[in-house]
Amino acid sequence: MSFAASPSTIMMKPYRGKLPLSIITVIVCSFAFLALLYTERISFLSSNSLLKSKSCARRGAVVKAKDKTAEENLENPEIDDKFEFDLEECNIAHGKWVFNRSIKPLYTDRSCPYIDRQFACVKNGRLDFDYRHWEWQPEDCNLPRFNPELALKKLRGKRILFTGDSLQRNQWESFVCMIEWTIPPEKKSMKLGKVRSVFKAKEYNATIEFYWAPFLVESNSDIDVLDPKKRILKVDSVAKHSKHWEGADIIAFNTYVWWMSGLRLKTLWGSFANGEEGNAELDTPVAYKIGLKTWANWIDSTINSNKTRVFFTTMSPTHTRSEDWGREDGLKCFNETNPVMKKKFWGTGSNKKMMSVVEGVLNKMKVPVTVLNITQLSEYRIDAHSSIYTETGGRLLNDKEKADPGHHADCIHWCLPGVPDTWNQILFAHL
Repeated sequence: MSFAASPSTIMMKPYRGKLPLSIITVIVCSFAFLALLYTERISFLSSNSLLKSKSCARRGAVVKAKDKTAEENLENPEIDDKFEFDLEECNIAHGKWVFNRSIKPLYTDRSCPYIDRQFACVKNGRLDFDYRHWEWQPEDCNLPRFNPELALKKLRGKRILFTGDSLQRNQWESFVCMIEWTIPPEKKSMKLGKVRSVFKAKEYNATIEFYWAPFLVESNSDIDVLDPKKRILKVDSVAKHSKHWEGADIIAFNTYVWWMSGLRLKTLWGSFANGEEGNAELDTPVAYKIGLKTWANWIDSTINSNKTRVFFTTMSPTHTRSEDWGREDGLKCFNETNPVMKKKFWGTGSNKKMMSVVEGVLNKMKVPVTVLNITQLSEYRIDAHSSIYTETGGRLLNDKEKADPGHHADCIHWCLPGVPDTWNQILFAHL
């Protein structure tokens, strides 16, 4: 056979001056085959790399390669926000704040007419604006930007309710302001109340509501705020509040800061008509656990998870002790202009025991509750509180009060626009 020709056989015929056609054919085919194998190997390696880069939760992830190239995505940052966000692969609580002056808030405290003066820092005289240009960057994923038009489409025909304390109102006002500017005046409305407020996006048949329930359970100081020493919590009932929660498609709950008025709280089973009789003082974490269990029992017995999504926002940190972040001569959060950069910083204003109570109660619930874990990321933001640029008793702080931030700086609530916008960015990612 010609293919069986040995080198010695070939050398015996030097007079021909060139290789036989059959030998040339074998050599050419061999090189072609090797080239094909090499090409396939390179293609396989490239495909594997592409698959790895397509993990939708990883930093640098973009829209699927078949739709857009990486270069196109970098040129058009709006595209980045459309990739499928995989929360199971992303721990939003772990990350860092990155300064980005190109980031512009969707609103200002002058453009949005619904911001309480309590949160309108620039309008109230704050002159440094850098706190509005910090962007939360999780370690292992990209957090999609808030898209107001898409948010409204997701809320079409729905009722979303924020309920809890003034920090939840802080978040509700942020959410409303992040979308309301896209809606013409004649197609939106706002009804403000002391307990319940409702923003309507008429064209979308959607409402964004806030309901005041600082403890979630009932208390004798829900409306008329009493001296904490006279405050009594009815830890076995949410009935007064829950009738306003029913029928909502999305509910975001929170409760924390009002519980932290002392080491012990007066609690009650039964009617407030019993007054001082029948109440018992309990350690705050114990009372908190009983109250949350009452709330959880209502959720499990009332909420249909096929119709209603339930969220729980973890505690918003307070920054009233500047020693926590190493400023011995500081006055709470006053005059702070940058976040804390120490990784996993945790101040005394966030009680881990109370947070573990929340975790324990939620883990035993039947109805799934999505946790908006905003505590750690907010811990770093000592610079973003209302501070002295706020109001008290329905009026702005006067010059004398501003000169005494140790007593008057608000290091609990947040300026708007500001940190609560990031909370809503996380909520939007879940939606």
